[in-house]
This record gives sequence, C-alpha cells and structure tokens, in this order.
Amino acid sequence: MVDLNNSGIEDAATGPVLDAACMAELRALDPDGKAQLVKRVLATYQVSLARLVDQLRLARAEGAWDQVSRVAHTLKSSSASIGALALSGLCADIERLLRAGDNAAAVPLLEQFQAEVRRVDAAVGQTLQHLEAAAS
Repeated sequence: MVDLNNSGIEDAATGPVLDAACMAELRALDPDGKAQLVKRVLATYQVSLARLVDQLRLARAEGAWDQVSRVAHTLKSSSASIGALALSGLCADIERLLRAGDNAAAVPLLEQFQAEVRRVDAAVGQTLQHLEAAAS
C-alpha cells in the first residue's frame, strides 16, 4: 500500500497540501483498498474541481457574485473531505465575504484561491499517480 502521508504532496514553504488525517480517514473507509475508494474519491474530486473552477471564473467575469459564492460553498465542503484544508478555508472566507456583500474584499482571496487550486490539483494528481503505481 502506498504511504499517502509521505508521498511528496507538500510545499516546503507551506506544508502538506492534503491533510494526512483526512487522507487516513478516507483510507479507513476501505482498509484493504479493494474498492479503490481513495482513488475514486480523488479522481472524482479532480474532475469536479476543474468544472467548478471554470464555473467560478465565468461567474466572476460576469459579476455574478451569488454564483461565485455558491461555487465557493461547494468547494469548501468537497475540499475539506479530501484534506485540502487551506483551499477549504479560502473558500469559506470567500463565501463569507460575498454573503456579506463585500465583493472587493473577496477579490484578493480569489487570487490566492487560484494559486491554491493549482497546488491542490497537483497534489491530487501526484497522489493518484502514486496509487496507480502501487496498484501495478
């Protein structure tokens, strides 16, 4: 079994991208790995992340801040479930500011959001590669 706690999925400056405890919880749901739960969850998350980031980008370009808030809400929960806690926290802050009508304060967070999405997407991709290699 691949060690997801030590798979290189961290950034030296900011620490782990995917929380080890959250990943352990996912693995515990499929202890023998036969159902490939972690792989399926991460692959589904990665596809969903790409779709939702596109939706957020379009909504932001159109000034549809309610839609940006809804996407942030969705990503907040799904990101937390795979251990992308920094992204989840950013989404929570963006959602809170937008619900309060403070669009201007959310803009810098949306820039941070883009950078964190890239980190999370890379970490999920790397983890999926490790899982594939371990299965071969």
